[in-house]
Amino acid sequence: MQKLFGTNGVRGISNESMTPEMALRLGKAIGTYFQGNIVIATDTRTSNEMLKDSVISALISTGCNVFDAGIAPSPALQYYVKESDADGGVIITASHNPPEFNGIKVVDGDGAELAREKEEEIEKLYFEEKFRAAAWNEIGKVYDMDVLDFYIEGVLSKVDVDKIKEKKFKVVLDCGNGAGCYTMPYIMQQVADVITLNAQPDGNFPGRNPEPTPENIEALMKMVRECKADVGIAYDGDADRAIFVDENGNYIYGDKTLAIMAGYMVEKKGGSIVTPVSTSSCVEEYVKSKGGDVIYTKVGAPIVARKMMEIGATFGGEENGGLIFPEHQYCRDGGMASVAILELMASRDMKISEIVGEVPLYHLTKTKVKCENKEEVMKRMLERVEGRIDTTDGIKIYTEDGWVLIRPSGTEPIIRVYAESKDASKAREMAEKFRKMVEMEAGRA
Repeated sequence: MQKLFGTNGVRGISNESMTPEMALRLGKAIGTYFQGNIVIATDTRTSNEMLKDSVISALISTGCNVFDAGIAPSPALQYYVKESDADGGVIITASHNPPEFNGIKVVDGDGAELAREKEEEIEKLYFEEKFRAAAWNEIGKVYDMDVLDFYIEGVLSKVDVDKIKEKKFKVVLDCGNGAGCYTMPYIMQQVADVITLNAQPDGNFPGRNPEPTPENIEALMKMVRECKADVGIAYDGDADRAIFVDENGNYIYGDKTLAIMAGYMVEKKGGSIVTPVSTSSCVEEYVKSKGGDVIYTKVGAPIVARKMMEIGATFGGEENGGLIFPEHQYCRDGGMASVAILELMASRDMKISEIVGEVPLYHLTKTKVKCENKEEVMKRMLERVEGRIDTTDGIKIYTEDGWVLIRPSGTEPIIRVYAESKDASKAREMAEKFRKMVEMEAGRA
């Protein structure tokens, strides 16, 4: 069967692959599948209204009632869906992708992103064009609604606000002109002194690219140093991910944030942490030192979230800054991550750099190979590699120096090669060795 959904919804360039016509058709498939009450929101992208209007039109044509939440972070919409009697949700967002992209993400009635088998049912309706057409007197209605205050209260209810306020933290927030502008300053001002950067919503993203990489958040790192702040926090376009900067202006990679938060949660509650196979070994080493264990899944936040539900995990997340707090909701949540890190700093009475300094140091090298015949190449690579191998997602080979992960991209004609070791030169060496192997097999395919 043809595939439409990627790891996190459907994405493409606005008015090229992401057109109003495509959104209308997908909206009809979503409405036909749910046949109920749907909440919809967007991030700040310039094509947000164009795509949202198409989806709303499609949903009401199938008989669904639509509750339009305007611009809101993905986790804000997801939290409302989870806590209300809504049957599902739709988010118009391309998350961390550049400004020209947009996307459509579907949320189930429990607030989590749809499981793959449900996406397949919607894909089938989409490709076969088997849409429900409501009778004239059954066409759905559209209602305006606000989810922001409800979400802000929900986040703050999950932490010890007084304990955080006692520390009088100074925090610099880089909202990146995205949906986080509508919630993050208002959440953080309840617990800390806040300075904002790029806090004006703008779908052209004039302040920086939506992805909070070291290159994109240099202004935040500089401001943290100049303002002598305790921490800096940057968000992606839909604010489901948070990346932190320490008090010295140093970028903290997402695997370190995942490790310290997972360790904190395990110390309090014990249990298991769930994360994809691409996550650094520093997480497992740190979590085990705190008495917990780690379960690995395929790459993708929805997969991590569903596994967490299945096993009753204490915590979970990805190495890209996407943290999942099960007591709050089963999805990545940048707002929840922000206040939780402050609570961790307050409860341990330590600077964030000191806490991160406890995490074991590993070096990760990433590279990729262009490849049109990914399936055939992966099959051949599996025949060539030896030793301890994990095929949860791609091929992960454990060596005495670390590990290598060979994984086909879900959206591009590319095979990615990740290599990790405690020795930086070994990581580079392993990445180059396996990149050449993949390249050779790609040339033969």
